[in-house]
Amino acid sequence: MSSFFVLIITLGWVFSYIFDNQIILVVAVVVSIVMNITSYWYSDKIVLAMYKAKPVTREENETLWNVVENLSITAGLPMPKVYIIPDSAPNAFATGRNKDHSAVVVTAGLLSMLNKNELEGVIAHELSHIGNKDILLSTVVVVLVGFVALLSNWFLHSQMWGIGRGRDREEGNAHAIIMIFGIILSILSPIVATLIQLAISRKREFLADASGALLTRYPEGLATALEKISSYSRPMTNANNATAHLFISNPFGGQVFKGMSKLFMTHPPIEERVKILRGMES
Repeated sequence: MSSFFVLIITLGWVFSYIFDNQIILVVAVVVSIVMNITSYWYSDKIVLAMYKAKPVTREENETLWNVVENLSITAGLPMPKVYIIPDSAPNAFATGRNKDHSAVVVTAGLLSMLNKNELEGVIAHELSHIGNKDILLSTVVVVLVGFVALLSNWFLHSQMWGIGRGRDREEGNAHAIIMIFGIILSILSPIVATLIQLAISRKREFLADASGALLTRYPEGLATALEKISSYSRPMTNANNATAHLFISNPFGGQVFKGMSKLFMTHPPIEERVKILRGMES
């Protein structure tokens, strides 16, 4: 989180110098704070609407409700709201701003594919995200990455239209060097921000796997569930890059970045997660 704020302030400072307007730095900081506050209160509603998630009652799906309720009690967490996404791709995620305002979301495909032990493993994983405060962290990271991308995109477009070049004639080479630095920073910043987002996502997935396995005391349930989920190759209907890291498995189906560096993966390789889980049993 500190790295993100340093990145945003650096961008704001460089742009304010190039455009000879200190208000840009102030605006960059203020807008980032406002976006964080907004995301804190409304991000869960936005994500639920994006995936057309429907709230579920005990009467509508007693098995799912009881699994969530029992594991919540075991974990010492308030009962979260329960939602189902009408999608055949097996997946799940947790969202919300804290443990008192949280939701566990599963797809219809997940419910049809997994047995009870496997479903418990997945729900325990998602409840662990809530208990570990990952749901808030993930949301704020999404907003900050988006803001860095917007700021960089605005700067690059302004250069295309020749805005902010007046000082180049006045101050010569020094300003030209800063201008070049600003362009490079604008190109690299979204990449760096995304890498930070992905690194956080992978680390929190490992932690939620371990915490979920300890919660059910049956790591094999989650391990088998992950294998079944990864065997489904088709993407979710409304899969989105901005929210991909929220899910227990890549919503685009399989390992989209297979063969590439792990730096660009939203999730750790399923094989690696399963190996660690099964190692917990020995």
